[in-house]
Amino acid sequence: MPQPESDGCQEIAPIREWLVKQPHLPHDIDDILLKRFYASCNKSTERAKKTLDLFFTIRSSAPELFSRRDPMSPEIQRVFDITDMMPLPNKTKENYRVFLYRLNNPDYDLFNFIDGIKTFFMLADTRLTEETDIPSGEIPIFDTMNINLKFMSKINLPVLRKYMLYTQEALPIRLKQVHIINAPSYVQKMYAMCKPFIKPEVAEMIKFHEPDSDTLYTDVPKELLPKEYGGQAGTVDDIKQYWIKRIEAKREWFLKNDEKWAVNEELRPKECMDDRADQIKGLPGSFRSLAFD
Repeated sequence: MPQPESDGCQEIAPIREWLVKQPHLPHDIDDILLKRFYASCNKSTERAKKTLDLFFTIRSSAPELFSRRDPMSPEIQRVFDITDMMPLPNKTKENYRVFLYRLNNPDYDLFNFIDGIKTFFMLADTRLTEETDIPSGEIPIFDTMNINLKFMSKINLPVLRKYMLYTQEALPIRLKQVHIINAPSYVQKMYAMCKPFIKPEVAEMIKFHEPDSDTLYTDVPKELLPKEYGGQAGTVDDIKQYWIKRIEAKREWFLKNDEKWAVNEELRPKECMDDRADQIKGLPGSFRSLAFD
């Protein structure tokens, strides 16, 4: 007689047991989030434990990105207005989720880098804590149509470093491809500024696509994209508004979660020290001081 399929709770039981014994970590974590860590770490319990620890450590060490997160605040609402960031409705045949990000307003005076990253992570948290369907991988698409070299002056280098460390080392996703579309001729100069923070295995995933090219469709089926990109997924604005409403509906969670997911470093056991967490500490300078040779 066939056995019923497991809901995954048995697989994450060792992670849950470990978590409640860690005095420095938050304990009120839903099963769906633990399942994401387990799946993103190739079902390695030990890797999931280390990644989970780093996840909370970075968040607690970056209050500029993970505190005072009110989706109704003028700062976050401005990000909603001038950027389009959204997971697309349908996945690839490999069960990969496609994500689109672009700046829709070229007026850089309206753009605040920290607010933009904070909003991006609010969207990520909405997905991590609410979606029970865990994709097998992620494919971000960055549309650089409205980006030029002046945009680099808006970037905060220490925050960029935290963003890169968190998304590559701590976020429970499996990155499969990275696409830069409408890439300008000077995109390699911009990429060179970010490359020191990019892991070699991630760098190998990045593909650049020139304006008006169809090379993206080799990896991402055209029909999965919004209508503005020739696809069948609906309009950019409709998809974006759907996600904005979901983030706004989660307002109480965001306002309370700053303390809920905090790490108490005074209680951290010595065996749980992680050198990677030291990477998020102060990094001087910004892109304003760098020359574009």
